Amino acid sequence: MPDGTLYIGSKRYSSWSLRGWLAVRLAGLDVAEEVIRLGQTDTASRIRSVSPTGLVPCLHHKGTVVWESIAIAEYCAELAPGLWPAETRARAHARSISAEMHAGFRALRQALWMNLGEDFAARAAGRNRTPEAEADIARIEALWAETRARFGDGGPFLFGADFTLADAMYAPVVTRFITWAPPLSDASRAYVAAVRAHPLVARWYAEAAAEPWREPKYETLPGGG
Repeated sequence: MPDGTLYIGSKRYSSWSLRGWLAVRLAGLDVAEEVIRLGQTDTASRIRSVSPTGLVPCLHHKGTVVWESIAIAEYCAELAPGLWPAETRARAHARSISAEMHAGFRALRQALWMNLGEDFAARAAGRNRTPEAEADIARIEALWAETRARFGDGGPFLFGADFTLADAMYAPVVTRFITWAPPLSDASRAYVAAVRAHPLVARWYAEAAAEPWREPKYETLPGGG
């Protein structure tokens, strides 16, 4: 019998759910997962019944309730040491850039929302690059480049060979870059490809593609198309 349940939103659209799910799966927690379909008349009430904030993801594990993706990540790191970089300076940097992701980049989130559908990407590529979103993209590229230069020797991820919680926090940004196809540096494109190829990210994409529902709110581009 599983030790609890991870409640998440639709995998095609829910970026915060992806972060929490990656943390839980990286930690190897034995939990069931329950997908709550977004955009339905009962969505808010269903989420409120399991999450103190009325938001997903929310983890119920062995009698403990943990909400907010970054808190879920820290909880998982306590149970499975090694999800953050081992070296003190690298670990502090990883936590800093993860907190920046958790608190910031609002313009990017609003303009370039998460939709993993290949059909949507074919229509979305090159669209919605507002000046504010462009500024967020520039900051993310600079952050990735600095992190890789300081700590990324030995592998394709932000801190080298291991896919850490910092990579989990930026995985939904990777999906946005794949979908909306903004111009990126060669180094950023290589990082995007590495994250997309990670087995857990590939699994999430496959399970998102298998979802039978589509929500017009997330499938409609401004101005049509």
